[in-house]
Amino acid sequence: RVSLQKATSTLRNFLRFMVVEEVIPPGLENQVDAPRIYRQEKLPRSLPWSTVRAFLQSIDRNTAVGKRDYAIFSLIATYGLRACDVANLKLEDIKWRTKCIRIRQAKTGSPLELPLIDEVGSVLYNYLKGVPRYGDYRHVFLRLEAPGGILKPQAVSRAFGRWAQKSGLDIPYKGTHCLRHSFALHMCRQDISLKTIGDILGHRIPESTAGYIRLKTEDLREVALNVPVPIEVQKEVH
Repeated sequence: RVSLQKATSTLRNFLRFMVVEEVIPPGLENQVDAPRIYRQEKLPRSLPWSTVRAFLQSIDRNTAVGKRDYAIFSLIATYGLRACDVANLKLEDIKWRTKCIRIRQAKTGSPLELPLIDEVGSVLYNYLKGVPRYGDYRHVFLRLEAPGGILKPQAVSRAFGRWAQKSGLDIPYKGTHCLRHSFALHMCRQDISLKTIGDILGHRIPESTAGYIRLKTEDLREVALNVPVPIEVQKEVH
């Protein structure tokens, strides 16, 4: 339905343009119906945290591609980053002395500064030291096959799909966004405040973070109200 909605929206815009150009009479653009999509109608695409850890361990770090991709997915799983934010990461964004990492959020445009934990720092150091760099690029992650250059977000998603298939794990999702959702849910289940989770994920409004509460099934059971029983049914029971 999402793909169909985009197609119908494009068609309506084209028909409106044709009306402005007086190629067709007005009214036809209103006859194109789009499927209805409700906000947050689906649950966040998350994986069990044990699956996330198993996925990372399944990556072969004996190769240059494995070292690079392990560093990429470690960043996503540790900080809940988007694929585009990892692809845009530059060498000067890693502050080794002050132990922080600066994220340039492509979606919101807001800067985000996070602590560089020792585990992630070691992974990045091993990648930068062990994998040769070709070309005068400041981006951290580069293409390792000809033609060389900057790694695109689409390449990050394709790499995730390849490693997910090789791992043999139950990972039904194709994109890296499931790692971001898994990270958010993992923090949520550790009783970390939604404000803190939202700040780490770079959310601008609380509603974007509140959606993960729907996956805290055990906590939701505690606040559920008893189902009201009609008086007639109570009399029959007694």
